Amino acid sequence: MSETAVKKEPGMATLVLVLFAISAIVALLLGVTNMITKPYIDANAEKTKQAAMAEVLPADGYEEVKYTGGDGTVDAVYRAGDAGWVVQVTPATSFSGTLSVMVGVDMEGKCTGVSIVATGETSGLGSNASKPAFKDQFIGKSGTLAVSKDGGEIDAITGATITSRGVTESVNSALDAAASMG
Repeated sequence: MSETAVKKEPGMATLVLVLFAISAIVALLLGVTNMITKPYIDANAEKTKQAAMAEVLPADGYEEVKYTGGDGTVDAVYRAGDAGWVVQVTPATSFSGTLSVMVGVDMEGKCTGVSIVATGETSGLGSNASKPAFKDQFIGKSGTLAVSKDGGEIDAITGATITSRGVTESVNSALDAAASMG
């Protein structure tokens, strides 16, 4: 007599329970990792924001003020003492949709500097918006600005006209927001 061992296949309920257990463990680990790293991530984001504000308009301190204007691209407005305003803008126009720009505006309504805070623009093209050759074109400008392809005086980055328009739109929004602050 030969006995053949019959291997019992796991049932559907067993498979579901194992998959649930694995998912629960992974979710728990991700939650713990987030809880541990969040303070460091927040501190780094604050450090980046402070450095960007100091780059565009040096001041002793920056106080966030409530922006009541109608421009939905304006994320935040900061009073830079007697120096002027720093405005953070996420323009509607950008190649990647993740562009965030910090713009300094002095008390005379002129742009004092531009800093790219976050970007997902194409490396080697749109990412060149953070280079001084492009950003420095905005310093001292006021009014409504446009890239040269649209009849303005801002030279677009070669191959990155959409990003150039996005940064220009950000500066225009910041100038308008600062003017509305008084």
